[in-house]
Amino acid sequence: MSREIVLDTETTGLNPEAGDRLVEIACVELVNHVPSGNTYHQYINPERAMSAEAFAIHGLGDDLLAEQPVFADVVDTFLAFVGDATLVIHNAPFDIRFLDHELGRCGRPLFGIERAVDTLDMARRRFPGAPASLDALCKRFEVDASGRTKHGALIDCELLAEVYLHLIGGRQPGLALSVVADDAGDRDRPRRAPRPPRPHAPNAAELEAHRAFIATLEDPLWAKLD
Repeated sequence: MSREIVLDTETTGLNPEAGDRLVEIACVELVNHVPSGNTYHQYINPERAMSAEAFAIHGLGDDLLAEQPVFADVVDTFLAFVGDATLVIHNAPFDIRFLDHELGRCGRPLFGIERAVDTLDMARRRFPGAPASLDALCKRFEVDASGRTKHGALIDCELLAEVYLHLIGGRQPGLALSVVADDAGDRDRPRRAPRPPRPHAPNAAELEAHRAFIATLEDPLWAKLD
């Protein structure tokens, strides 16, 4: 079984070394590249004010975040969900940089960029020169992003999970479900007794009936083969 975690974060700004912090983490679990239905989502108190630029992107304000736990209070739950899975992230260096900064503050082992699959890098290598933002990839692969009015970590993870499947080769929607449904239908369908095999050679009556039928035809091919 292959287990991966599609991960996204939102932050107060662009630079953790300058004091910017995480404010939201979301994860979507993939099993054999398909969403399992298991997710992790957590808002985080950054213990500092939100920048106007970041607020314009994700809409997470100081009043909401002040009521949330700090990262140190949720790190165990977060790490337990992630486990040892590969991380699938769009623009992985950005998120890993913030996550490792927070993990370091808590004295926990860092993830490191080598643990991540960067879908931004995948898209740029597959479509050189083409736009590679998450929005652009949703349009390219016809993934419905109509519900994404602002950046939000959980919806971005859900969209990225679909985009990632396309980037690695895609899948036929509903294939597994259709197989299960067909199997269930077969179980409910009454079974017929197998028909005994027909003897290979015709009997005398069948041969006579065939000769009588040939006699009714004009210039039959069968007569030329005798």
